[in-house]
Amino acid sequence: MPDITLREAQEQVDQWIKTVGVRYFKELTNLGILMEEVGELSRLMVRQYGEQSFKESDRGRELADEMADVLWVLICLANQTGVDLTAALIKNFDKKNARDASRHRDNEKLGGNL
Repeated sequence: MPDITLREAQEQVDQWIKTVGVRYFKELTNLGILMEEVGELSRLMVRQYGEQSFKESDRGRELADEMADVLWVLICLANQTGVDLTAALIKNFDKKNARDASRHRDNEKLGGNL
């Protein structure tokens, strides 16, 4: 599959839901599913990068796939609630650039004045 934009991803997820998935789950159900997917991502990350050891049930899971699951459900929620993720991300960059212009650079905990 070629590279896609966030807007295209939203359109493709919507098309998939309406043809293959039949319909969207209700918003609160999707919120619960999102939390489950984030939990699965967290479980894998603490085993790959943290101190916990893998269990047999963790074998074969891929970080990219777990992240994609999180993104998929987030896109579903955006579609259901009328959020344009492209516009939201651009607005979020603007907010962070204005609010954090020097905050992290001046943070001694991060090495300060880099």
